[in-house]
Amino acid sequence: MSDARNVLRKRIYRDRFFYFMLAPVIVFFIIWHYLPMWGVRIAFQDIRYIGANEWVGLKHFKMLFSSPVFARVFLNTITISAMKIGFFFPLPIILAFLFNEIRSAGFRKGVQSVIYVPHFLSWVVIAGVFISLLAAPDGAVNKILLFFRIEPVAFMTSTKWIRWVFVASEAWRSIGWDSILFIAAINSISPALYDAATVDGASRFQQAIHITLASIIPTIITVFILNMGFFMNAGFDQVFNMMNDAVINTVDIIDTYVYRVGLTKGNFSLGTAAGLFKGVIGLFLIISTDRASRRISGEGVW
Repeated sequence: MSDARNVLRKRIYRDRFFYFMLAPVIVFFIIWHYLPMWGVRIAFQDIRYIGANEWVGLKHFKMLFSSPVFARVFLNTITISAMKIGFFFPLPIILAFLFNEIRSAGFRKGVQSVIYVPHFLSWVVIAGVFISLLAAPDGAVNKILLFFRIEPVAFMTSTKWIRWVFVASEAWRSIGWDSILFIAAINSISPALYDAATVDGASRFQQAIHITLASIIPTIITVFILNMGFFMNAGFDQVFNMMNDAVINTVDIIDTYVYRVGLTKGNFSLGTAAGLFKGVIGLFLIISTDRASRRISGEGVW
């Protein structure tokens, strides 16, 4: 046992600078992700501002599941998240493939710098940009529609279009940044594989499918599994800044419900119960997706 401890101590000392770099990340997660878990207990309590809280078991969960409002919110969350993953997830992969085909390093770096910028903008700014672009009838998009003699569309107040606005704005903001992992995975592929494929007469498309895509499948699987863990988030900042009274029944999600019920109305126990329910589903999704991936492809996160 003492020998194992000595080996561990030597390894820690050898890699001490890496641990120093990791320390702020560990502190961040402890403060913002682990310590707040202690507050989850109020989902099973009635809060008393004077005296000890009263344990009420599953009372707030029963209220939650019997509420037609929460049923609608839950369905909205699933729908918006499914739309984002279904239509957005392949885009960073396709973009990484396109970058891989650009032979001019200077042009590639320039384009990458431009498409990374939206990631660093807050949703307040992005919401303002899209509201201005999509406003009816004076927004830039509707003026283009009028030029082609197409009737203006009230995108931001239309229950038919607002979810697609979420998908489009999420893609504009994140497609470049999310492609970084796939670009790095592609760059790690040995050039000898492409040289051998070229000698064998493989076309660029065949190389892309049988070498590039095949080599980054483990990265794709890992990213997909992690995305499933965030499936129930649906994007609070985005929805909160783009939501309005005309579309609230279509875009109200669990996070905005928790904000409204827990912080605005002061029903902390019910809001915590909703948040805990969302977290449990996220945990179930990431574990089940990982197991399914291991059975199908042999690849997973753990």
